[in-house]
Amino acid sequence: MVHETRSRTHATEEGKTAPKKQKEEHKEQEGGQERPSKNKKPVEPEAETKTKKHKGGESELDGKDNATKEYTDFCKAIREHLSAEDMRKILEANGQDASGSEDAVVSSCEDMMFYGPLEKCPICGGQLECKGWKYKCTGKYSEWASCIFSSNSPPRKSDPIKVPEDVSNDFLNKWLKQQEGKGYPKRDVDEEAHIFSGMMVALSGRMSRSHAYFKEQILNHGGQVNNSVLGVTCVVASPAERDKGGSGGFAEALERGTPVVSENWIVDSMQKKEAQPLAAYDIVSDVVPEGRGLPLDKLDPSEEAIETLAAELKLAGKRSVHKDSKLDKDGGCIFEKDGIIYNCACSICDLGSETNQLCIMQLIMLPEEHLHLFYKKGPIGHDQMAEERVEDFGIRVNDAIMEFARLFKEVTGNDFEPWEREKKFEKKSMKMYPLDMDVGFDVRHGGAALRQLGAAAAHCKLDPAISFLLKQLCGQEIYRYALTEMAQDLPDLPIGMLTDVHLKRGEEVLLEWIRDAEPAPESRLAADAFWIEISNKWFTLFPTTRPYIMRGFEQIADNVASGFETIRDINDASHLIGDAFASTLDDPLSECYKKLGCSINSVPEDSEDYKMIVKYLEKTYEPVKVDDVVYGVSVDRIYAVESSAFPSYNEIKKLPNKVLLWCGTRSSNLLRHLHRGFLPAVCHLPVPGYMFGRAIVCSDAAAEAARYGYTAVDRPEGYLVLAVASLGEEIKEITGTPGAEVLDPP
Repeated sequence: MVHETRSRTHATEEGKTAPKKQKEEHKEQEGGQERPSKNKKPVEPEAETKTKKHKGGESELDGKDNATKEYTDFCKAIREHLSAEDMRKILEANGQDASGSEDAVVSSCEDMMFYGPLEKCPICGGQLECKGWKYKCTGKYSEWASCIFSSNSPPRKSDPIKVPEDVSNDFLNKWLKQQEGKGYPKRDVDEEAHIFSGMMVALSGRMSRSHAYFKEQILNHGGQVNNSVLGVTCVVASPAERDKGGSGGFAEALERGTPVVSENWIVDSMQKKEAQPLAAYDIVSDVVPEGRGLPLDKLDPSEEAIETLAAELKLAGKRSVHKDSKLDKDGGCIFEKDGIIYNCACSICDLGSETNQLCIMQLIMLPEEHLHLFYKKGPIGHDQMAEERVEDFGIRVNDAIMEFARLFKEVTGNDFEPWEREKKFEKKSMKMYPLDMDVGFDVRHGGAALRQLGAAAAHCKLDPAISFLLKQLCGQEIYRYALTEMAQDLPDLPIGMLTDVHLKRGEEVLLEWIRDAEPAPESRLAADAFWIEISNKWFTLFPTTRPYIMRGFEQIADNVASGFETIRDINDASHLIGDAFASTLDDPLSECYKKLGCSINSVPEDSEDYKMIVKYLEKTYEPVKVDDVVYGVSVDRIYAVESSAFPSYNEIKKLPNKVLLWCGTRSSNLLRHLHRGFLPAVCHLPVPGYMFGRAIVCSDAAAEAARYGYTAVDRPEGYLVLAVASLGEEIKEITGTPGAEVLDPP
């Protein structure tokens, strides 16, 4: 809200300025100096050259001055004397990729013959090809990651062009003779000058900056600006403009079906030096009936959080019918035969190709014995762009099973039955990986919703203080918040109901990364390949709406290790709570308390134990000051807990060297700790929280432990555990011979 207000004020001030003065003052506002004139001069020639190329169908490659003209003349001549099939043979003779369409072959051959044959990718050894104004690799690092190498000046061979005998003609012979002893010219392209090449853009309504500013940026980067909506590639407007009803051009764009995108499309395209997909910045299609909506990863994170926190979980577990099928309302259930449950969720993340997708496949049986196949596949977090269908197979059970198996094979590259029975799976290149869902209900479905908590507490026979604790631990809210913070609160995937096999796979992958990261490649390109591959692996196993390239141990600790422990503990909570709040149980909180297997008692405020704990907390917690705000801590309630997962209190009393130590934990992890006990850290990393390896980290300072409670301004309540810890017998380290200091030297 603040950001939007500032933006409107800035736009108003600029809108009052006369156009001429606007142009003069703009240069000072944008950096205090004029942009070099050489960046402005090529605007019209570039647009003209691009237009000619589109009309003539010539290559998109461009150089400067004489080199450009020479290359253009060469392309024209070569097309007159060689067919597409001849060019394909020339590419093969020079070790280049000759596959693809005729247009791709012609473009590649022209580039190779004029600028020289391309070397293989320096990272993966794959084939380079020209895409737009860059050469990009089409190879793969591994079955998990495609190569992201790209360059304006790729490595090239110095060898002369080889021409097969059956292709040779007088023109080629003459041209080859002229090239003897000459080197290849260097391709010189101003990458930024071609970002919006071939695009016509219209600017609409009040924007965060003046129209003159955005117009100059578009022109300087190869595009054109039109005052009319007719014939433009897209219309750029502010989201605030839509909220106010839009201008005339805005409304006309809606009528014509012209894409309307936010200003961020221009900014991000310039930052990434490549025109970004228009659909990702669309600001109007969610308000028209046939609209595609906005993907979650393109929303502001706060807006995404609001949307996903309130979203209904569409797939809760292995036997859950997906809500989008609409068949759950008709009494549908997941089809099972010979011990196989026909329900599968798969995902793939490949940052190199900007792929982040999911796929859901289900066989659903209706009460009248009609079998249906539900299939959904598309980008994660963008339902409107997903392919979705429900196919009625009636009583043709075998046909439905065969189609399900075919789809699984097509999506993953593996057979379904070996995966479902024995968990045998081999990751295929650029194929999806299945999430091994467990039988049960994700806590975001099975836990108590806000509207259920009041009724559950009213019917609870437990002490009110105990029921207050269980309301938090058995409700959906704390688990939704935890997954939202990690951007893994996907409504389509039951992240909170995975099998131990899947969680074990995640742990193994994490430990493999840590071993491989210690001798990580030093070169930038090799290091990029390494980090992209491990990022793809993690976000394929545990999907998110916002995948990114992780680098270094700190991000592995914060996002992978800590994230894995949170998902593991949420899965334990899901299994314990089950579907208690959707059943007919009179007292679901008491039922959950029985499953917990521990004794919880409220500590009275006037007791000596209560006073001792408060005093210990106050002495070991130092308030944190941020600007003018001081953050402290206060005690709301204290519970005495004795869990069956721990040694009994009588057993603990017999242990030596006992101390009271603080341990911080997320609220979403607490139920698992009470149920199964504390687990050591999943790995060793040279960062806080994991530097002691597989250990349970405690502290005698409440301030240190409170860091791991992960409270927030809007969620100030958290939990600290004060545990009786036995440090074991003391072991004295002797560094010299006892009594040696009193002996006289010989």
